[in-house]
Amino acid sequence: MVIYKHIRELWKKPKETLGDLYRQRLIAWRKEPATLRIKHPTRLDRARSLGYRAKQGFIIVRQRVLKGGHIRPNMVGGRRSKHSATIKNLNMSYQWIAEMRAQKNFVNCEVLNSYFVAKDGKHYWYEIILVDRAHPNIVNDKRINWISLKRGRVYRGLTSAAKKSEIKL
Repeated sequence: MVIYKHIRELWKKPKETLGDLYRQRLIAWRKEPATLRIKHPTRLDRARSLGYRAKQGFIIVRQRVLKGGHIRPNMVGGRRSKHSATIKNLNMSYQWIAEMRAQKNFVNCEVLNSYFVAKDGKHYWYEIILVDRAHPNIVNDKRINWISLKRGRVYRGLTSAAKKSEIKL
């Protein structure tokens, strides 16, 4: 079997196979900031299958999303009944929300894809693959240079997580 197949088998039941390592990672990740750039993907098999390449211009970000309401009401200028008009959009998946938050922090990059890493009773963690639009390696690579022309893919619902979670009319 190929190494990616072994990694995929380990991630099917991470609590049983990884055991203590999985629990220690979750404890460490809770103390980290919500958006964190990391050097290497945690799930190499999944990242590679979604388009990640280990070269300059590709960025991996681990994004933490709080469980619960998807969009919380924004109280500005006092809490009055007419200010709490923001509707929670339950059609947006946690993964799509994680992609949007990562895009907001890395404005010079574009979201390529994302995948699930872990969850506990309070949070979900996703790793988002971002591509630097202006990097020479990306502009000169014929397989990925199409993304340098696309702006705001995640906000327009063009990522795979957004396509899965939108309402089908």
